Amino acid sequence: MAKSKVYFTKKLSPETVVEMYGRLGISLPGKVAVKVHSGEEGNQNYLKPAFMKPMVEYVHGTVVETNTAYGGARSTSEGHLKLLRSHGWSEVFDVDLLDETGPDAVLEIPNGKVLKRALVGKDLLKYDSMLVLAHFKGHPMGGYGGALKQLSIGCASSAGKALIHSGGTDLNPGTCWKNHASKTAFPEAMADAAMAVYKHFEGKIAFVSMMCNLSVDCDCCEDAEDPCMADIGTLSSLDPVALDKACMDLIDAAVDDPGQKHFLERVESRNGRHTIEAAEALGYGSTDYELICVD
Repeated sequence: MAKSKVYFTKKLSPETVVEMYGRLGISLPGKVAVKVHSGEEGNQNYLKPAFMKPMVEYVHGTVVETNTAYGGARSTSEGHLKLLRSHGWSEVFDVDLLDETGPDAVLEIPNGKVLKRALVGKDLLKYDSMLVLAHFKGHPMGGYGGALKQLSIGCASSAGKALIHSGGTDLNPGTCWKNHASKTAFPEAMADAAMAVYKHFEGKIAFVSMMCNLSVDCDCCEDAEDPCMADIGTLSSLDPVALDKACMDLIDAAVDDPGQKHFLERVESRNGRHTIEAAEALGYGSTDYELICVD
């Protein structure tokens, strides 16, 4: 079986994102959903609309986001739409808040480790293909956030996020945190939910990850730590498991970076690598990849 291909360059620019997408040799058909992270109010590390503009325009895509399962500006449709405007997303792109209104769409996961269904914003079903633009960084609960997180929590509705965080036991964003899944069940639930979205778009989905602004905190954090590591580069793949593994391998290889130990402590203390392991076990991606370096 051929290894998954992951393309890597040390360059980081809006034009580089387009170039790395082009390396994948795919043309996303029909109406393209472009998954980004809109950035929590107050967050300083998220990638801004100007950085994403050439890529979104290249695929003639619609920027898509979903509401959160915690308090804050993005926890309600009204608040999130206001933030999308204030952060400039709505000024630059067509934007679709996938779960602005219900009911949620249900994606079945018959062989899930923890979840048997994923709840996503119903507007996801309007799209023929998806481009996932992932800002790779740390995460306060998942250890790290990359392509798999964008597929899982990133596409889940508020109730869907609660379902993931609780390991399938609670649909209520107000109570799921009290019933949070273990450090094993939570990454496995993320892997399950990511598979549901990946399978929905299988053959019509691509991924580009930017390894910059490498904070231990996610773009969902209002009070995020500043980046602790130097920027690494841009990667792309058709395999989200291989892509996340390649990103983690580049973190592991950055032994001379004074912030590496702090970043890895965040990943290991949350059992973050298990998301990759669980996703590979489900069979929709592989950690056996070929890293193709691009000048």
